[in-house]
Amino acid sequence: METTKAIGEGLTFEKVWAAIQETDRIVKETAQQIKETDRQMKETDRQMKETDKRLEKQLGKLGNRFGEMVEYMIVPNLVAKFNELGFEFEKTHRDKKIADREHNIFTEVDAFLENGDKVMVVEIKTKPNSDDINDHIERMEKLRTYADFHNDKRKYLGAIAGVVFGDSEKIYAFKKGFYVIEPSGDTFNITPPKGSYYPHEW
Repeated sequence: METTKAIGEGLTFEKVWAAIQETDRIVKETAQQIKETDRQMKETDRQMKETDKRLEKQLGKLGNRFGEMVEYMIVPNLVAKFNELGFEFEKTHRDKKIADREHNIFTEVDAFLENGDKVMVVEIKTKPNSDDINDHIERMEKLRTYADFHNDKRKYLGAIAGVVFGDSEKIYAFKKGFYVIEPSGDTFNITPPKGSYYPHEW
């Protein structure tokens, strides 16, 4: 009680008012600092998003160029490699485009190998994923429809080529009936669907 009284005796209205004003100043400064910190964080986040977009764009360009390099390395030797598996392809077309406006069929093929009986349609990716494989199935279906409209009775087969092929993606490609093309030393290997899977013909 005496201690409380002693403290109270040392206080005046001016001191209390000054303390209140100082506390108010500190609160306002703290609020301003928090607001400024929040602004800086938002600006940093915006800059990081812009950097991510630029990086993604650059990586996309790099991936396209790398994909083009892969195509130039693989396509010239595809006929010989497939012929080692018993095919007798006579022609190879790179970047073959299909644009049938009458039947609304549009697609593009990285490598198109053909003879009088069969066609091998090759999709080339740096790192194939399941979406790429599904896209190739759609491409094969479009090509089959296009062939039927143009009285092409040949059997169509598909292949997926990749620089980096994950095990699960490889199995999925086999399951869908595709040949898998992947690097091996200074060249590449072509593996037909194996085990319980067989090449699918469209």
